[in-house]
Amino acid sequence: MEAREGIAALVGEWRGTNKLILEPGAPAAESAATASVSVAGTGSSAVVRYTWAEGKKPQDGVLVLRLGAEPGDWDLVWTDSFHMNQGFMACRPDATKGGALSALGSYPAPPGPDWGWRIELHSPAEDEMQLLMFNITPGGEESLAVEADFTRAAIPQPAPA
Repeated sequence: MEAREGIAALVGEWRGTNKLILEPGAPAAESAATASVSVAGTGSSAVVRYTWAEGKKPQDGVLVLRLGAEPGDWDLVWTDSFHMNQGFMACRPDATKGGALSALGSYPAPPGPDWGWRIELHSPAEDEMQLLMFNITPGGEESLAVEADFTRAAIPQPAPA
């Protein structure tokens, strides 16, 4: 998916459900979620803000995408209050996931090697958005860590005059 085109289709407000999976095979912890997608810098960047909860504790996060002029020329940085509250993760495009904006990053896991992290953002149907995050072992095995499914929020209509 071309990044500018993909983001343009997602601009707006979203409501849905977040599922947090802390270990492969463990039950998902569900919470209500919101998201907002906007374009900034006269189209050269985009911001995805999202909220959810872990237990009763509110959480939030931000993806900031740099949108280059050419297809495939984009990247993103990510931070959130649960996974990355100590910094930013820089991610590069992952061209292997057709139909989604997919990006790969990594994080340290001392005393062993770094682990990978993949973020996918896509629209499975009109007025639907999905944010997926995967943990990737040093051996390359992926496991779903976050699944946030959204539907487009109703756009408020002006009151009749």
